[in-house]
Amino acid sequence: MSVTLDLQSRRRMPHPRAVLTLIKPITWFPPIWAYLCGVVSSGVPVMSAPWLVLAGVLLAGPVVCGMSQAANDWCDRHVDAINEPHRPIPSGQIPGRWGLWIALVMSGFALCLGALLGPWGFGATVFGVLAAWAYSAEPVRLKRSGVWGPGLVGLCYEGLPWFTGAAVLSAGAPAWPIVVIALLYALGAHGIMTLNDFKALEGDRQTGVNSLPVTLGPERAARVACWVMAVPQVVVIGLMAVWDMPVFAGIIAVLLLAQVWAMRVLLTDPKGRAPWYNGTGVMLYVSGMMIAAVALRMMGAG
Repeated sequence: MSVTLDLQSRRRMPHPRAVLTLIKPITWFPPIWAYLCGVVSSGVPVMSAPWLVLAGVLLAGPVVCGMSQAANDWCDRHVDAINEPHRPIPSGQIPGRWGLWIALVMSGFALCLGALLGPWGFGATVFGVLAAWAYSAEPVRLKRSGVWGPGLVGLCYEGLPWFTGAAVLSAGAPAWPIVVIALLYALGAHGIMTLNDFKALEGDRQTGVNSLPVTLGPERAARVACWVMAVPQVVVIGLMAVWDMPVFAGIIAVLLLAQVWAMRVLLTDPKGRAPWYNGTGVMLYVSGMMIAAVALRMMGAG
């Protein structure tokens, strides 16, 4: 009887709502925002190629980011059974190997869509797809490292989409100021990803994922994350001042000061306050990204 039930469970299709939960729409915002920052910083009129903007938004958010979430949940199904057993795969809402097939099909679709964005868009898509699997899947599984894992995710969430948006609209390599600013915000995103690891602390500890909260403890990891988020923004402010954009430097500085206040609140209870900071400090962080993108546009950096 149990064998019959098991075979029936393996045959059933995943519910559409479970699939949507698997690809986590809430995570699409950062890469979409970064892509739009790239579009703005390029200096190219948006309406000159609106389909490139829309295709890039679709690619950065639902397709590549959604694919990476599916791949991560499939590769983390044993960890999630400890941390979050209600998730679609460990709970059985996504049965059998459907999680893997969804991630693979979305990877192929991402490459097809990326090919429509020209050589720069396609190259960035290839990098993003490979990075998603390198982060989650054995034998590479960079997620095991508290340094390389968050660094790769920060690069793919903030730096790579920014670079891609600027390159696709410009039909060429972005100017070096755009690349530098995109890399600085990608570096700072390492701290954001470290805070995101707090929710999986217990499962990571049990399964050998050496995130910074596991290796350093919540308090020290939170302090490191705060410094990693703040220092690149200080450099951005300095560059804006050097590039004769004092108003934009001042606005980003005010946003950073607000983040410092939020960081002080975070450090009173790192594990408990991490979700609050992700909804408060991170919004201030990404607001600074768009301010910097507008400054680059006004400079004619593209």
